[in-house]
Formats: sequence, C-alpha cells, structure tokens
Amino acid sequence: MEFRLTGEQRALIAPVREMSQTVFRQRALRWMDGTFPWDNIRDLAGLGVLGMTVPEEYGGLGLPVFETALVLEEIAKVCYPTAMAVLGEAGVQTRVIARYAPESIRARILPQVVSGDCILSICMTEPHAGTDVANYRTNAVVRGDRVIVNGTKTLISRAEEAGMFVVFTRIDGRPGREGIGCVLVERGTPGLAVTGTYHTMGGENLHEVQFNDMEVPLENLVLREDGFKRLLSAFNTQRCLNPSISLGLAEGAFDETTRYVRDRPVFGKPIADFQGVRWKLADMYKDIEAARGLLYRACWTADPFPDPFLAATAKVFCNEMAIRVTNEAVQLHGGFGFTDEYPVSRLYRGARYGSLGGGASETLRDLIGRKLAGEDLGPDGIMGLGYF
Repeated sequence: MEFRLTGEQRALIAPVREMSQTVFRQRALRWMDGTFPWDNIRDLAGLGVLGMTVPEEYGGLGLPVFETALVLEEIAKVCYPTAMAVLGEAGVQTRVIARYAPESIRARILPQVVSGDCILSICMTEPHAGTDVANYRTNAVVRGDRVIVNGTKTLISRAEEAGMFVVFTRIDGRPGREGIGCVLVERGTPGLAVTGTYHTMGGENLHEVQFNDMEVPLENLVLREDGFKRLLSAFNTQRCLNPSISLGLAEGAFDETTRYVRDRPVFGKPIADFQGVRWKLADMYKDIEAARGLLYRACWTADPFPDPFLAATAKVFCNEMAIRVTNEAVQLHGGFGFTDEYPVSRLYRGARYGSLGGGASETLRDLIGRKLAGEDLGPDGIMGLGYF
C-alpha cells in the first residue's frame, strides 16, 4: 500500500492551496458577518472546483470522494464559510441530483452548479426534529402530475442564495423512515418562503424555509419508494466531506500556531523553547495525523458512497479532534488568539460546527457501538471487521 498522494492529486489541490493561502486569506474576515463569499465562489468556479462531483457529461470533473475531500481540506485551512459554501456544491445534494434526478433536471441544473450560477441547499432539519428523521412533518402529496408540499425546515445553509433546494420530506403522509423521500424545489416557486435568520459562531447565516401549499412538477419528486435508504447511502458522502473541513480547520490552526510560537518571545526566548509548548504541538500533530488516516481510509471505501461504519468513525474523531486542536491553538496564541485579527479565533469557531452537522457525534457513536456489539468478530478480533 502506498500512503501518499499521486502526482495528479497534488496537481489538483496545488492551485486551490495557492488561492486559499493568498487571496482567500486576505478576504477571510469579510465573510464572518454572514455575507456569502461570492467572490471566492467565482474564483473557485474558474478553477473548476465547483464541479468536482458533477459528472463529466455535464461539464464537471466527476471526482471521487477522496479527491473532493482533499480540496475541501485545503479551503478550510483558511476560510470556514467558503469551505461550507463549496460543500453545498460538492456534497450530498449534488450527488442526489446527479444520481436520482431525471435527465431534464440534470441537464439544466448541473452545468449551472459547475459555473457557480446555481447554489444548492439541502433541507433536512425541522424545528422539532434534526437527527430524528422518522419524525419529520414536512409532507409532499402527489396529485396527478403535481406534488404539493407543506412544512417547515430550519437551520438551512445557503437558503438566501440557493437556486435549488433538495428537500427531505414525507411522501403522502406515510409514517416512519420508510415514508421519507426527496423533492427538488427551484427558487421562485410559489409557496416557497425563506424566513428567519440565525447567525452562527462560524460566520455563516442559517435560515428557516417554509413550504406553503407549494406545487412542483411530479418529475421533481426524485425519490419516492424506499427513498430513505437511498438518501442515507448518499448521505454517507457527507460524513466524509464534513470531517474533511474539520481536518482542514485543525491543520490551518496548527500551521498558524507553529509560526506564532517560533516568533513570539516571552521571558527572553521564543515560546517554542518551552517544553510544555513543544508537548502541546506534538499532541496537536499526533491528533491531526490520526484523524487524517481515519478519514482518508473512509474516503477510499467509496463505491460510489463510503462505507457507513468507517465514515461515521472518521467523522466523530475528526470533528472532536478539530475542537481540541483549534482550542490549543487559541491557548498558545494567548490573548491574541481571542481576537478576530488572528485566524485561530475563526478556525476555532468553525470547528465547533463539525460534531453537530451531518449527524451528531452521539448518534454516530451509537451507530458504531451497535455494529460492534452486534457482530461476532471471531478469532481475528478487531481485524475480523474486514477493513484490512
């Protein structure tokens, strides 16, 4: 096994890294008030990054999950709001459209995703239910060649900018998870309303989205029968891309911190000369590299979606690792780490999102634990899980 990036992978991320470390770094503070990073998105569209997961026949790159994660990791080292905006173009919503939408929708929407002219928004969480998908109340009723949708979604990213919403909804009132399907809704559809603004500590604005007797064509109902299982399979992609942003945030904080402690004097010598500080750096590096190994392994299992067990494991570890590492980065910067002028403050705030979105750590721990408790690993023990 060769544990290093290929020449093609390095060539893919090199221009993203250069743009992030120069242009995006200078703009990073501009997006902390909830302003959408349109300038960055247009620049990335010029590199082809927004079409990472769009199939080649629609103008995209058709990249696997691993390469997509590498790109998001680079952006997140500098700018959390931009990484999250790109996740909206490269995440589960794009894969749902590319895999399940009819050709008429794919041919119209996916080229606009590549160019940055159509921002995508996924609508899952409801005011009374987030992880508890089985209790979603938003409902789509099929009437002839039309679908009528009623309900409310909340904490929705990119709602003000979105050209299309990928909506998880109950179909014809069928109860439980088996009743969940997916409807595609375009901006401007009568009955669609974006209301309520929640400004997050990471810098993004989230919104409430309401559907009031909203009608869409039947072809927009892209998952109807057994929709939840297929949506969950696609969502395992998100459980690799979300932690790739966490990994990038931790790496960015580590890079900032190593530079700072080498240059910042205290008691007549650089902070890095103190053993306690060097030990902190060692622990930060150790955590980052352990997380990288878990995440990259999970990404490599994608065919086309990652293994759910490894994706959940990687997500929990990366999310919590990023909180630890960025927290230490702030600590080692002292009072300056608590200011907006130093990037570690922003990276710390962004890291806090990871364990909340895309599946809470508590839910994923239960998923992992149920698999482990329910399997007979045999004489091979942990190696019997079959991942080696």
